[in-house]
Amino acid sequence: MSHGAKRGIELEGALWFHKDDQKFLGLDRIKLLEKIDELGSITKAAKAAGISYKNAWDLVNMINNLAEKPLVERVTGGRGGGGTTLTPYGKDVVKQYGVLQEEHRKFLENLEGRLGDTASLYQLLRRISMKVSARNVLSGIITSITRGPVNAEVILTLTGGAPLVAVITNGAVDNLALREGGSAYAIIKASSVMVGTDLHDAKISARNVMCGTVVKVIEGAVSTEIDVEVGGGNTISAVITHESGTTLGLKVGGHACTLFKASSVILGVS
Repeated sequence: MSHGAKRGIELEGALWFHKDDQKFLGLDRIKLLEKIDELGSITKAAKAAGISYKNAWDLVNMINNLAEKPLVERVTGGRGGGGTTLTPYGKDVVKQYGVLQEEHRKFLENLEGRLGDTASLYQLLRRISMKVSARNVLSGIITSITRGPVNAEVILTLTGGAPLVAVITNGAVDNLALREGGSAYAIIKASSVMVGTDLHDAKISARNVMCGTVVKVIEGAVSTEIDVEVGGGNTISAVITHESGTTLGLKVGGHACTLFKASSVILGVS
C-alpha cells in the first residue's frame, strides 16, 4: 500500500503591528476591526468573525489600551440608538495593515525558496510565542523607580498621562532591566480589580484608583463583569460578585472607579 509523499514544511508568517515593543494588532484583530467598520456594530462584527461578544470587547479594549489613541469608539444616539465604529486613526491603521500584508506575502514567497531547514525556524517560533490570560494589559513609560530593602515601587505613566503604581521585588527590577524612561506594560487580573463609586476624596489603601465611565456590564448568576473607560483610550475590566454589582447599581454610561493594589500589578517588557 503506497502513501503520498508528506509535504515539506512551508514558510508562513504573521504580520503584527507593535506598540512600545509589544505586539497588539494582527490579522485576526484587523479582521474584527474591518467587520466593525463594515457593520457598525460590535455584536454583528463578533458574529461575523466567529467569536463571542465578550471576547470581541476584550480584544477591542486591549487594542485601545495599547494604541497611542483609540482605534474603536462607541457612537451614541441616532436612529439606531448608537453603535460601534472605527475612529479615523483606526481606519488608517487597517488600511496600512492591508498594504504591509501584501508586501509581507511577497517577501515570504521569495524567502521560502532561499531557506533550507525551515523546521528549525518553526521550532524557534513555537518557543518564543506567548499568550497572556490576564484581562488588563496596559502600556506605558516608566517614570520612577524607588528601591527599598526588598521591594521596589515602580510608577508607570499610561497613555493619557494617568500614573499606575506597581510594587515588585528588586530582583524583578534587575531581571527585567527596568529603567526610568523605558517602556513597559502592566498586567492586572480582572479579579484583582475592585469597583466603587464617588471615591475621588475617599481614603483607601489601594494605590491605584482610576475613575471613568462604565461602558459594559455583563451580569452572571455569580459574577458580574464591569468595563470602565478611564481616559487616554484605556479600559479597565473588573470581575465582581453579582451581589456587589447589584448593590452598586452600575449602569452603562454611569460613573465608576476601579481600584487595585500596587502588589496586584505584574510588570512586563518585550
